[in-house]
Amino acid sequence: MRRRPEILAPAGDLDSMKAALASGADAIYFGLDEGFNARARAENFSLATLSETLALVHRAGARAFLTMNTLVFEPELPVVEDILRRVAAAGVDALIVQDPAIALVARAVCPQMEVHASTQMTISSAEGARFARGLGATRIVVPRELSVAEIGRLAAETDIELEVFIHGALCMSWSGQCLTSEAWGGRSANRGQCAQSCRLPYDLVVDGQTKDLGDVRYLLSPKDLAGVMAVPKLIEIGVHSLKIEGRQKGPQYVATAVQGYRRWVDGVSAGKADTGALRKDLADMTLSYSRGFSHGFFAGSDHQTLVEGRFPKHRGAYLGVVEAVQGRDVLVAEDPEGRPWTGGLGQDDARTKSEAPQGKVSSPLEGDAPVAAELSPRPGMGVVFDDGHPEDKHEAGGPLFRVERTSHGWVLGFGNPGPDMGRVARGQRVWVTSDPSLAKHTEELLAQGEPEGRVPLALTVSGTAGGPLVVTGTARGGHVATASSTVPLAQSRGGGMDAALLKDKLAALGGTSFHLTELDTTALGSGLHLPVSELKALRRSLVAELTEAVSRGPARTVRETAVLEEVRASQRERVVASPVADSALLLPLCRTDEQLEAVIAAGLPEVELDWMELVGLQRAVERARAAGLRVTIATVRVQKPGEEGYDARIAKLKPDAVLARHWGAMMHFLERPFAPGESRPALHGDFSLNVTNSVTALHLLGLGLDTLTFAHDLDAVQLGAMLEHLPAERFAVTVHHHISTFHTEHCVYSHTLSHGRDFKSCGRPCEKHRLSLRDHKGLEHPVVVDVGCRNTVFNAQAQSAASLVPSLMARGVKRFRVEFVRESREEATRVLGAYQELLAGRISPAETVRRAAVHEQFGVTKGTMKVLNPTFTVQR
Repeated sequence: MRRRPEILAPAGDLDSMKAALASGADAIYFGLDEGFNARARAENFSLATLSETLALVHRAGARAFLTMNTLVFEPELPVVEDILRRVAAAGVDALIVQDPAIALVARAVCPQMEVHASTQMTISSAEGARFARGLGATRIVVPRELSVAEIGRLAAETDIELEVFIHGALCMSWSGQCLTSEAWGGRSANRGQCAQSCRLPYDLVVDGQTKDLGDVRYLLSPKDLAGVMAVPKLIEIGVHSLKIEGRQKGPQYVATAVQGYRRWVDGVSAGKADTGALRKDLADMTLSYSRGFSHGFFAGSDHQTLVEGRFPKHRGAYLGVVEAVQGRDVLVAEDPEGRPWTGGLGQDDARTKSEAPQGKVSSPLEGDAPVAAELSPRPGMGVVFDDGHPEDKHEAGGPLFRVERTSHGWVLGFGNPGPDMGRVARGQRVWVTSDPSLAKHTEELLAQGEPEGRVPLALTVSGTAGGPLVVTGTARGGHVATASSTVPLAQSRGGGMDAALLKDKLAALGGTSFHLTELDTTALGSGLHLPVSELKALRRSLVAELTEAVSRGPARTVRETAVLEEVRASQRERVVASPVADSALLLPLCRTDEQLEAVIAAGLPEVELDWMELVGLQRAVERARAAGLRVTIATVRVQKPGEEGYDARIAKLKPDAVLARHWGAMMHFLERPFAPGESRPALHGDFSLNVTNSVTALHLLGLGLDTLTFAHDLDAVQLGAMLEHLPAERFAVTVHHHISTFHTEHCVYSHTLSHGRDFKSCGRPCEKHRLSLRDHKGLEHPVVVDVGCRNTVFNAQAQSAASLVPSLMARGVKRFRVEFVRESREEATRVLGAYQELLAGRISPAETVRRAAVHEQFGVTKGTMKVLNPTFTVQR
């Protein structure tokens, strides 16, 4: 039997936690009301009652992981330290963190604290894993964008534990790299306030013209993940944990998902996988919550199946299409071609096979055919009729009163209450959305009380005649307790106590948290007797002591004195001097030859090249050098296992500096050996490293970065608070840019302009067309492809922090970046000229913004650097 991975379940409230434990979860992850968790809108748990919550989890034989997986602002660091001290003392088994500062402070507060690098940290390669290891992390939560093959490669290249999302909602953007909520709504996903911009409708603009996609409008709303067919390979790889997404969903969702994956994982691990049970479990999961299931990225990119595009919310199981309406009866036909095209696990697209991309209708997971959910409609189930307007909160639908199977479909009978039959029309898609029996089952599960017998217990029995019987119990987690009889052992007139009698009396553990896994009697003399009442008393004493120990969680050493200044001081000692500019420097970041020519014409000394597809990069480097410019090359935004060649290509061009955008690139250039006489390029950390406090910043400077770029999540007050503790000359501020809102593995070009699943079959429409996404306000957001076929959606409106430049210069900041996306040479020239004048003190910030408003139809906004709230409060 192969090692079985942990089933890790979400808990957004107490009932969901209880449902997960009752369903067999090995571990639970949850957040605190006090903030710093990526699901701030979930109900969450109170720090005041954390000990009781953890005791519940531990008595059920599970581990408790606390999510502190958001970025931390400078004024919050003392608050974080206090929370860390309290959660360590309460017995949390592990922390899931995004911000390196939390990991560093946690290890200072409690050296034994287990730390897991959240998927929000964007650790996507073995090089990135080495960075996480340096923070003290023992596990990384793998990005959802990695395929099974890439996860296998990562596992082979690192010994750190891997945790993999196996089920639930998929983020359109790489986690930790989504700035839509911040840019468009002032509420950051990196602070747990995701506004779900991916679930909004967009129009597709191709080369300046709107393309009619019919009722496909939700171009960035992915289906949900059901990774059941990846489980065998993930077990073979040796991943440590399979994680279910869903802290904002209820106990029914949690129960159906945990039970289904518990059965499937146990079966696969034991070589007894039951696909029949899996079909039923998939149906239950579908009805509990589903936007349509897919393999996600486990089989690699499939740009035709990831996004269905017709709805952004729960739909349940697709049944068929309306054929006719007869009074309160609706005749529903199965798809005329046998069922709609399946892109994943029986949770079907509304498209037919004739509409599907050719040559792609089976599972792309090698050797694994899709497993269809097994569902037949029954009276009581909920049904909705899809008229193509999912934004309508009152779609026609209702509970089934009668169901009749026909030769080609069903007759669905409705009563009152029921759907408005006047709104039900031929051709509408029909979805089964709910099953009351699942809700009832969940209620029964919650009514059962705490799970029993989940904690493994090993007993060792010893003793000789005339002395006490000594029983030592060792429970999972390293908890040990010993009990001795008050009555001495005596010689028995008969055979004496044997293993069977001891097991019967000492292992009668019903009603407790324990179950016996081993009984060792080798140190017990033969032919001895002890009253049965004494054996029972020993058991009760041992169980009581171990129950208390298990409830408390792992033993820890927690420092009571403040550690924050100590952490900062130790990091400052590692920071070495780095060359800095004598005066304020304007740093233009270009993405086209036209923009580079504008930079050269402006007479600037340095340029940053972000040739996202790397095509023509060498020529651009040569052109910039010929003009006498220092050249910085930007890395890709993220890098997966097997893509290390991107960094090697950059190194081969021998740039003066590298702009590192992910942890792997940072480690690559820090660790890269250089030949004698060869100088290492300066290494600048970009905004995507998400640096929002001095602890993280000093750690990175101590590793060897020359400069850092402040994160886009900061406002002016938070940035100023950081500068109180940092060398300002080592930091860059992006003062003008189109903020990169989404950075996604999904290719909108391939999905909408081709039938190809990936770069091998898409025909490269990105080389022939320019796409933008038009939102509900009429703003058109450019979509740009990089060398990895990833899409970055840039904000339509440029953002400016010109108003902050004078004060930042006074604080000692010297590096001011201006970024371009699709600006022409003329537009770039105007922007550069405006900011050159500002840095020289010849024009005001207001005049700078006026001159830089090159996109007159959209204008320039204050953006993310504006002063949002000068009063600090803990996020709630």
